[in-house]
Amino acid sequence: MSNQMHVDQFKEIRDTVEDFELSIPLEELCERYEKLYTGAVNDVLREMCLPNQGLPTSIMPLRDEMVVCGEAFTVKAVKDPTMGGELEVRVDMLDKLRPGHVVIWNANGEDHASHWGGVMTQASIKRGCRGAIVDGGIRDTKDILSQNFPIWYRYRTSNGALSHTKIVGYQVPIFVGDIVIKPGDILLADIDGGLVIPRKIAVAVLERAEQVERNEGEIKEWVAAGLTAEEIHDRGGYF
Repeated sequence: MSNQMHVDQFKEIRDTVEDFELSIPLEELCERYEKLYTGAVNDVLREMCLPNQGLPTSIMPLRDEMVVCGEAFTVKAVKDPTMGGELEVRVDMLDKLRPGHVVIWNANGEDHASHWGGVMTQASIKRGCRGAIVDGGIRDTKDILSQNFPIWYRYRTSNGALSHTKIVGYQVPIFVGDIVIKPGDILLADIDGGLVIPRKIAVAVLERAEQVERNEGEIKEWVAAGLTAEEIHDRGGYF
């Protein structure tokens, strides 16, 4: 009985997607996060005993200057040679996108097919999607670039999705690398990769990261003024 209770508690933690209301508007939250950089936010997550919130280092932006923040819209796909039902699922998935979403796609190790392309990009933009993070492949790269859509990906290919991969779920908890991502978690990505910020602490992390960035500005001023490393350390600085 005791073991069963522990399993039930763990199941609730893993399976439950809470509709936690942010204390500031989502658009404001995203715009403020996008003025920061992932290093500062990652340091704050470490302060909060969450040192492993970075997405796999193989996932990088299509352009170095790309930055995005938004609510996680999760997608789960698997290798599958059959085609039945895939287009219908994609249509339904796209029509569930809302302003403020960032699509995050678990391809379950697929390294052959594309999961995202030019038409998906256009459809997502029309629905207010802020960007996409694909732990898999993209194609139609020139088309995506021409639309200035922030996207992170693992590889590029000319192969399509049909007859290679299928969506098996969306807006469900997923893994990307070793990180569990739930719908509504906050995603931040820039030139150094992506981060997952649990929704419940997203505002607290933001406010602390803004403070960290201000502190680093002061430290850089001390460095420019010629203070020694020891003097900077004595003032509370770090490197």
